[in-house]
Amino acid sequence: MKMPEVVPVEEWQQARDALLVKEKALTRALDALAAERRRLPMARFENDYVFIGRDGKASLTELFEGRRQLIVYQMMDLGTDEYCNGCSSFVDNIGHLAHLNARDTTFVVVSDMPPEQLFGWRRRMGWTMPFYSSHGTTFVADCGLGDGFALSVFLCDGEQIYRTYVTQGRGVDRLRADNNLLDLTPYGRQEEWEDSPPGWPQDPTMSWLRHHDEYDD
Repeated sequence: MKMPEVVPVEEWQQARDALLVKEKALTRALDALAAERRRLPMARFENDYVFIGRDGKASLTELFEGRRQLIVYQMMDLGTDEYCNGCSSFVDNIGHLAHLNARDTTFVVVSDMPPEQLFGWRRRMGWTMPFYSSHGTTFVADCGLGDGFALSVFLCDGEQIYRTYVTQGRGVDRLRADNNLLDLTPYGRQEEWEDSPPGWPQDPTMSWLRHHDEYDD
């Protein structure tokens, strides 16, 4: 397996400093993009859904748990006994929710899977964040998600719910801690789409992903 070129430490530092200039420029660009995102308009969203949670039925308002903001990760429903590796990996990357809660924000996972299937999967994976089944509702369709996955943000003002943001595909992918950490390593995510030097290890996109209890030690 090929490796990066070995150079004197002074030359390595010069290359690192040059890259740091670009990293700082990207950080400022991301800050500017976040500022623009905070200025997006919002749209009224229906509030007549009945979700099924671990403790029974819940409305969309109740998913907020009394907080102003709600982040919903929409997990794919692939059918009976089928589970998306990418969705599972994304949820694995969610940390302790106390830090989000401290900023008046709730995070939940919603899926069209039937409740028994969804909560069984939650138990197997050992997840502790709130899960809700939207099975039998039009929530997914109303979010415009089809059979895919997405992350949506909602704002609550009394009984009125507004949708403020949504992202899918790579927009969700970039939020995963494991991918961001792998992007710092010499070999990256080791997927074919990446621009890597010749001889770097690369596999088909996402072919390496497993449910976390299916990896070999």
